[in-house]
Amino acid sequence: QVQLVESGGGLVQPGGSLRLSCAASGFTFSSYAMNWVRQAPGKGFEWVSTINSNGIHTTYAGSVKGRFTISRDNAKNTLYLQMNSLKPEDTAVYYCAKGGGSSYWYEYDYWGQGTQVTVSS
Repeated sequence: QVQLVESGGGLVQPGGSLRLSCAASGFTFSSYAMNWVRQAPGKGFEWVSTINSNGIHTTYAGSVKGRFTISRDNAKNTLYLQMNSLKPEDTAVYYCAKGGGSSYWYEYDYWGQGTQVTVSS
């Protein structure tokens, strides 16, 4: 019954911005840490960011630190990823995932279907 549905991906030029959303249902969203993970073409999964259950603590991969911001609205059961100053290297499928608050993506128990982000001129 757990569902995670990403949206907001698309094609943007280098230097542009996108905001991804993840709508969650089927569990007590406010009780769990949430995460973003991405997979670039031909590459493995890369952890991007984690946010704790009440949104107070956030962590980021070094490659996105200072450019991306993770947030959540527990009243709306929604997770967000604001992406600024996008680079071609950010091109990937982005997944939201329910987890325990670490960067070990293989420990996350539920994943969304993903949304494509393409950064190109």
